[in-house]
Amino acid sequence: MTESSTPDEWYVYILKCGDGSYYTGITKDIDKRIEEHRSGKGAKYLRGRGPLEIIFSRNTDSHGSALKYEIKIKNLSRSKKTALISNPSLFNNL
Repeated sequence: MTESSTPDEWYVYILKCGDGSYYTGITKDIDKRIEEHRSGKGAKYLRGRGPLEIIFSRNTDSHGSALKYEIKIKNLSRSKKTALISNPSLFNNL
């Protein structure tokens, strides 16, 4: 998945880890951030949990907006995260 952002564009994303867990984060450059995670330079949670797969991403118009969506997604139950991944239009209802 290659997505580049405009200067004010941020992404919220969900990764699926090798152990089946989900990880939610934000970034301006998804490809770069995933490589950081895979090389062990990203979040400590992801170390040793590979392989990592991007299963959801959505662009937002600002860092603050991305942070708000990240918090909302992190507060969802696993079943609601799975529903969001299966039906990305649910993102608009967060």
